Amino acid sequence: MNTIDTISSHCVPDGDRVSLTTQLFGMHFPMQLEPFVFDMAGRLSSDYTSGYWKFYALSNGGFYMAPQSDRNFHVASENGYQGQLSADALGITACLYAYSHLSFTDGEMAQTYAQQYHWLRDYLMMHAEVRAILGATD
Repeated sequence: MNTIDTISSHCVPDGDRVSLTTQLFGMHFPMQLEPFVFDMAGRLSSDYTSGYWKFYALSNGGFYMAPQSDRNFHVASENGYQGQLSADALGITACLYAYSHLSFTDGEMAQTYAQQYHWLRDYLMMHAEVRAILGATD
């Protein structure tokens, strides 16, 4: 009998954001990961221009961030996918692209990024927009 464990997320309070990202990524977060995710969101959606992002910690050890917005974003990815994603789904998609790309670098963080990719992908399989996110990333 296979049991699928539910992976939960919780929004990281503003006062805990720096300590969490420092624990997970050190200085690589503000210097490498965060700007990469912001850039990727802009490349995926011309609707995204900037704004405040929420941080999410996953019960499996994963992390992602997403724009704080109630709107949907039109997304066009290089694989030919075109569709609408919520802000949460756009954030997950941008983080998956960033983790994947950065996991192939020579740096010390490559393994961390690879593990974060897999933890986030496990979480997205339970997300309401799983098909759209997979369409944009696969």
